[in-house]
Amino acid sequence: MPLIAGTFSGYTKPMHMGAKIIDREKEVVEFRVFAYKQKKVELLLKGEDQRQWSVPMEKEGPHLYRAVIAGQGLSPLYKFRLGEEGDFPDPYAVYLPEGVHGFCQVIDDGAYCWQAENWKGLALEKLIFYEVHTGTFSKEGTFQGIAARLDYLLELGVNALELMPVNQTPGRWNWGYDGVALFSVNHNYGTPDDLKSLVDTCHQRGLAIFLDVVYNHFGPEGNYLYAFGPYFTEKYKTPWGPALNFDDRHCMYMRRMILDNVRYWLESYRFDGLRLDAVHTIRDESPTHILAEISRTAREIAQRSGRRIAVVAETDRNDVQLINPPQKGGYGIDAQWMDDLHHCIHTALTGEKDGYYLDYGRLADLEKVYKNYLFTGEYSPFWGKARGTDASANPGHQFIVAIQNHDQVGNRAGGERLTHLVDFPLRKAAAGLLFFSPYLPLLFMGEEYGERRPFLFFTDYGDEKLKAAVSRGRREEFQAFAWDNFPDPGDEETFYRSRLTPQEQWDEGNKCHFAFYQDLIRLRKTHPALLLPDKEKTAVKVQGEKAIVEITRWNGKTKLVALFNLGKETLEMGAYRGKQIFNSEWRRYGGIVEGETRELYQGNMLVLENTDDQS
Repeated sequence: MPLIAGTFSGYTKPMHMGAKIIDREKEVVEFRVFAYKQKKVELLLKGEDQRQWSVPMEKEGPHLYRAVIAGQGLSPLYKFRLGEEGDFPDPYAVYLPEGVHGFCQVIDDGAYCWQAENWKGLALEKLIFYEVHTGTFSKEGTFQGIAARLDYLLELGVNALELMPVNQTPGRWNWGYDGVALFSVNHNYGTPDDLKSLVDTCHQRGLAIFLDVVYNHFGPEGNYLYAFGPYFTEKYKTPWGPALNFDDRHCMYMRRMILDNVRYWLESYRFDGLRLDAVHTIRDESPTHILAEISRTAREIAQRSGRRIAVVAETDRNDVQLINPPQKGGYGIDAQWMDDLHHCIHTALTGEKDGYYLDYGRLADLEKVYKNYLFTGEYSPFWGKARGTDASANPGHQFIVAIQNHDQVGNRAGGERLTHLVDFPLRKAAAGLLFFSPYLPLLFMGEEYGERRPFLFFTDYGDEKLKAAVSRGRREEFQAFAWDNFPDPGDEETFYRSRLTPQEQWDEGNKCHFAFYQDLIRLRKTHPALLLPDKEKTAVKVQGEKAIVEITRWNGKTKLVALFNLGKETLEMGAYRGKQIFNSEWRRYGGIVEGETRELYQGNMLVLENTDDQS
């Protein structure tokens, strides 16, 4: 169960919040809740026959209440009754089988028998991430459905699974960013033990597994946290509603809850790391930023457990303070998503210039973005101000890059993937640009075989007014883009259209696409020049008039030169020499070439080994 490791409301001893089984044999369960300024708090129980009854909770001290029950089994259903305000789910609930408005269920977190006890994790610099939405990845839409497809991921060659948020959200489906119960496991996906089994199975198969968590807002439906205390503040505004209280009066309660949540996922579920959503919207002017505390907490768990654990942040600020160590004034986060590479590649291939793509579209920018952020303090026309810091001294493994992810696909009006936007040869070139970068690559589910189904934004709210507001808000949020025909997020067909195509329904093009990704990932994982994301041993040249990008990677005397023809004409290779070890136009990848060639076709990616030109 979630454990308060430090002080809470003036108490120094560790205290379990929520529900905890303290005697399995006698079926004794302890409940504890923080209820700010409440004069009367009761534990509300519900039996299998749906009968409900309440138990008074004793006041342990200021704002803290406790109750102990026995003989009701090890998984009773419960809520907390706060005076005359009403009955509410436990903020520390770990399972909400009835949804965000229903009763919580007690879970024995210590009952799962872990198999991969010797798992220590994988080195961050060797990770290849694969982002998954649990509900649409398999036909089952569950944790067990993912576990059944781990052989597929191993065949592909990725080694780090990243789950989009899995805590409880309203209705039958959601992206996960509308969660309201930080510690819960979405009952649509399975039980807590199902998630633990997925993590355990990943580790047994040699896969790391990361969890996307949201510490910048709570969802709009089922958020009852306000009833328990000053967890929110009006000091700041967010795009999603009240800001989490990290630096206003009584902020210690929210800060404590977030750090408890970090411990919970890393210790009780043994995730290899967390991806923090949109940290640029987290406001905190405390002496120690909450992000620095999250990073420190993760490091302490890693040291204590002897495991490799990484914290990754999503941000649009291009700010190295996130990833610099504390001794350099940073927060000590291990890595961050970097959108600049995506935007440079995407605009070069598609020609799109709407919205934030206004700042991109110059092929020559690739020469900088393989070494640094694109914006390192320059004026941004889109933002209307200077943007970014200098990241040239930060190592490549501190940046995670993608050519597709849930945001860049799902936040388009029609959820269009690159499959819908550019031809097959250029998609292969984009993948090559990704894997030849000196950063950590991330794939979005379905990218590897050219999925043709969209990934749309979908919700299943129960409140009709909220449904209408969300649909309207989607259009307003992206009005800077020339997009129309937004599918209704609340239409169930929007969800069903987003599910991946089963492998047995792949056509020949999908199979060629998959084979290309397989071999490209294998090259990245095995070739000495690509093994580590080393910016210092990477050189990029752009021939703008011919739209050729040349990337050189080396390690000692071993060197690779990758050539990308992003133009519309077939070109001669000219003076380039070396053994051709990879060509995106080979027939097994759906191309037109057998063996070696001296031509670069449109969208062609060609890799030469051990060339004489050391530049």
